[in-house]
Amino acid sequence: MTDSTTGDDSLENTGHADPDTESESDLGSEVAVDPGVEIDEDIAEDDLLGGLKIDSTADIEVPDRLVDQVIGQDEARDIIIKAAEQRRHVMMIGSPGTGKSMLAKAMSQLLPQETLQDVLLYHNPDDENEPKVRTVPAGKGEQIVAAHREEANKENRWKTILMWVIIAAILIYTILSGSSILLGIFAAAVIWFIFRTLKQGSDAQVPNLLVNNAEQRVAPFEDATGAHAGALLGDVRHDPFQSGGMGTPSHERVEPGSIHQSHTGVLFVDEINTLDVRTQQKLMTAIQEGEFSITGQSERSSGAMVQTEPVPCNFVMIAAGNMDAMENMHPALRSRIKGYGYEVYMDDTIESTPEMRRKYVRFIAQEVERDGRLPHFTRDAVEELILEAKRRAGRKKHLTLHFRDLGGLIRVAGDIARAEDREFTTREDVLQAKERSRSIEQQLADDYIERRKDY
Repeated sequence: MTDSTTGDDSLENTGHADPDTESESDLGSEVAVDPGVEIDEDIAEDDLLGGLKIDSTADIEVPDRLVDQVIGQDEARDIIIKAAEQRRHVMMIGSPGTGKSMLAKAMSQLLPQETLQDVLLYHNPDDENEPKVRTVPAGKGEQIVAAHREEANKENRWKTILMWVIIAAILIYTILSGSSILLGIFAAAVIWFIFRTLKQGSDAQVPNLLVNNAEQRVAPFEDATGAHAGALLGDVRHDPFQSGGMGTPSHERVEPGSIHQSHTGVLFVDEINTLDVRTQQKLMTAIQEGEFSITGQSERSSGAMVQTEPVPCNFVMIAAGNMDAMENMHPALRSRIKGYGYEVYMDDTIESTPEMRRKYVRFIAQEVERDGRLPHFTRDAVEELILEAKRRAGRKKHLTLHFRDLGGLIRVAGDIARAEDREFTTREDVLQAKERSRSIEQQLADDYIERRKDY
């Protein structure tokens, strides 16, 4: 088991906002577009911009927090808020590009205030293949490692001086006494080997800073999408020099996994069904126990002999995937998420109301600000993008919620305007972007149609 050291002074390292100053209705898509922008309610129902009186997206103020930027997924947003307050797990199922990863990142900013910790690994004199684990308040880990390293360097300097004095004395005695030079060289080599081994013993006392949260100001967020077992659960590097005093101490070869780096934070795993069954079982164990030992993931590696004491990994997991994720997901893992959290389906479309169209205008402004290089969009360009969102919805009086694809169109249109050195992105740029941003399938279909016209 791990030893924990906490202190009141470490609370200042978390940097969380006081949750009491925010109400649930003030979060996410409930936030108004911009209180400073005038809205004409008389034309809002028929206006593509929902009655917004703006000349361009430059008139729209973008919220700072991710949760305030979520658009359209009201049910998922509310669940994320509740799950963050109670530290519950969440599984989100839906099409790609509907905001799953954005909601996961937003949750890490909403988690209740907790003390962040650094995790240190120490050499175990009783069993070098079972390094000891210690936790300290965030920021203390670097100080402890620096102090141990300075002490080890000071000790090694004296050992180095003593070693060369003894070697020099042996060589001088060999020359003056007329003894065999080879015997003197052999004796000097033995002394060098002994001191090298002693030096490694000093270095082994320096702990390994496994998890460093010194610069962390909010709850950690780790995206483990597509991670292999070692990256997710932790691993131990292979050491080709395992004997002769040349080996690296076991605790220095241990690498943390995403489950350990997300301790007290959020672990996001998209396409969770792509994890193999064995990894899903270990992930379930980590969720249940709140701690997980690190060992070598390859049986052929020397790291397979190393297994640390349990390392803290008390994270909130957000699993995501398409509809097939539920079929290939380990039943016990899904049961644990459902029993200790929520399942939510991400909508593909939403009703085209004046309020929602106003939020679409804010979405365009958010994409421009997030990119940092795109010109703002004029009013007619925004209208064309909202019309495109209606077309992509495939339902009457609805808008698409596939924001990733729509964001790609926004970036292409902005790139076209920037290439022309224009101050704003116009409707013509959006129309040209629609032609350039066609999918491979659309391009093949258009090419086939052109070929058929030849007959």
